Amino acid sequence: MTDRPDIDRPFVDRPVVDRDAALQVARTQAAAWGLDDPVVLRHGMNALYRCGSVVLRVGRATGPAVASHELVRWLLDNGIPTVEPVDGITADLDGFAVTGWRLERETRRAVDWRVVGSVVATVHRLPQTGVPASYPVPSPIVFPWWDFDGLLDDVSTDIDAPALEGLRSAVERHRGWRSDVGVDPVLCHGDVHPGNVMMTGRGPLLVDWDLMCVAHPAWDHAMLANHHRRWGGDPAVYDAFAAGAGTSLRDDPLTTALGELRDVAATILRVRAGRHDDAARAEAEQRLRSWRGDVDAPVWRAQ
Repeated sequence: MTDRPDIDRPFVDRPVVDRDAALQVARTQAAAWGLDDPVVLRHGMNALYRCGSVVLRVGRATGPAVASHELVRWLLDNGIPTVEPVDGITADLDGFAVTGWRLERETRRAVDWRVVGSVVATVHRLPQTGVPASYPVPSPIVFPWWDFDGLLDDVSTDIDAPALEGLRSAVERHRGWRSDVGVDPVLCHGDVHPGNVMMTGRGPLLVDWDLMCVAHPAWDHAMLANHHRRWGGDPAVYDAFAAGAGTSLRDDPLTTALGELRDVAATILRVRAGRHDDAARAEAEQRLRSWRGDVDAPVWRAQ
């Protein structure tokens, strides 16, 4: 795995900031491929556009666009249910990686989290050496939004002292995560949460492999195990997931630590986004109430 590009970074670790530029790239490539004019679906780390029966994904990747297709074909060959790539629709243009994916129709049925847990357990059993050489699979310790000391220094003048102390205390409680997360490492999806699961007519699909990494299995359990505490999730979701995975890590110290640290990262990133986005600023303030110890703090929203 030493020949992998940008091994010290995940496939996508920067959000699409210039939405106008991303849309122009999507329009250019849609026209080149004979697709319908792009319609915005959503913006996040990547910008997603619907072009008829194809979804175009435009993002700032650390490797060539085709690498994401190569990875997903390998996953599909190994029985991992996910969105299928559209052959021949990849391009690297103006610093963006553009890829085409089959449009999936979501159903109104509840996600079968037991199946999702089984899928994640299968991912954990896949050989790390089998991942296509073009796709980076680093340790999560290099993820920039997990550099808590640097992030807290950056936002120290943006938030009040009680909230800052709450965040710093959480980081101090879990200082050992960087060494612990490398114990018994497996291939991880890297970002298992409700927003990355689609319930379709052919069952749940695990999507968005941008943060694939090598880590302790707790990395893929932590978000769901902690989701009910601040995000308003149903604790039964993790119970079903754990049943499918064949093990529960709810009371595992590392899972607990990673869950709380994900909340630290999620808060800091909203604070930073709030410097130029009113909606993000409002959500950041809601989240900071939790770190001040406010027992009436509201449920956090995804955006």
